[in-house]
Amino acid sequence: MPLVPATAWRLVTGVLTTALVAAGCASPPEEADDASASLPPILFVHGNGDSSALWITTIWRFESNGYPRDRLFAVDLIAPTARDDDAVAQANRSSTGDVRDQLSARVDEILKSTKSAMVALVANSRGANTVRNYLKNGGGAAKVGWVVLGGGVNHGVYSIPGGPNSEFNGAAAFMKQLNDGAEVIPGVKYLTIRSDRLDKYAQPELSPGRMSGISYDGPALRGATNVVLEGIDHRETAFSARAFVETYRFLTGKTGKTDIAPEDRPRLTGYVGGYENRAPTNRGVAGVTVTIYEVDGSTGARTGGAVLTTTTGQDGSWGTLSAKPDRSYEFVVEAASQAVRHFFRSPFPRSSDHVSLRLLEDAPATSGKGLIIFTRPRGYIADGRDEHSLDGRPVPGVAPGIPTSSSFRIETTQFGRAIPASLNGETVVVRAFPGEIVYAEFHH
Repeated sequence: MPLVPATAWRLVTGVLTTALVAAGCASPPEEADDASASLPPILFVHGNGDSSALWITTIWRFESNGYPRDRLFAVDLIAPTARDDDAVAQANRSSTGDVRDQLSARVDEILKSTKSAMVALVANSRGANTVRNYLKNGGGAAKVGWVVLGGGVNHGVYSIPGGPNSEFNGAAAFMKQLNDGAEVIPGVKYLTIRSDRLDKYAQPELSPGRMSGISYDGPALRGATNVVLEGIDHRETAFSARAFVETYRFLTGKTGKTDIAPEDRPRLTGYVGGYENRAPTNRGVAGVTVTIYEVDGSTGARTGGAVLTTTTGQDGSWGTLSAKPDRSYEFVVEAASQAVRHFFRSPFPRSSDHVSLRLLEDAPATSGKGLIIFTRPRGYIADGRDEHSLDGRPVPGVAPGIPTSSSFRIETTQFGRAIPASLNGETVVVRAFPGEIVYAEFHH
């Protein structure tokens, strides 16, 4: 999601707390018949401040519809947050050229490993800028046959002539050259998916009375197949079941089922990422202790000793867990000079080799209290649209209107007992700890 310079407009949003993604998973790929082997490899491209982790449910749905696992990939852009000024270096921030070149290198790796002539690219938010820049200015037009852009900021988040030189300013240099002439590349098939009115980055007003210069149809492109889904938010344009249906139909010509088929023994592996200079990073962090417990899904209580204890290496990798598809897990992350973190979330029905646990700059709870962060990485939460509760009551801080936040902080002194958290029919039961941070993370 774009972060716009303070001189124009800054939206503070929740950043992914813990996340998981299948990007060429750990267990052996399923057998592919001749027809499935001819399907193009798909590379999923995340947005601003995010990681490949957000694509997990989308990739699981592709797999559950028979798409070969070894043709599904997701990229982790190292410094995923855009610069305030695209032309000025900024610590732990990336320029449009930086992420374009990383995408180009990953495409080349995939084409070589799969022995394919063309790849399909599926992107969200800032990822649309990266994909379009690669196609127009990075040689991608000869290597990409299909593009799906969910919630793409294709004409900017705002358009202010003479305003910041941000890639999110539709009137600044980057976006102007990207949209100069044809908005799509001849020979490449494009699909855009947008919300009717609830994408927070496609709003006519930045704030009451301050016009953005962008309309609700800002994510659409001339020459593309443009789909509008009613009532979805910015992230749901890419990561929701409804977005999957449109993406799968566009790439395969078939109607895909949205149910996720479980595996007998999912294999999970991943890394711990960091947070530097007020921005997340997809670089691994060494020396972090990760302990994983199987928990009772109805109480959040540990059912026994740790099923895995490890310390991350130089690449941040925490190892491999042979999981059970119907069981819940608690990931405990301990890093020097930081509060202990506990990640509770729904079960893992399928394998993933990017179970990424990010160390965010979450302020600790006040003395004598614990902190629960109620979070939905793949979508936002709004009163009136979403059903939400924590310990039997509505989640504090959730506002009505345009969904703009994915994470909510709640302090508690309720230790030693089950605390149920629910969102739109999905339930995660957590337990709080004095002085420590607990994440109730929702998958869908």
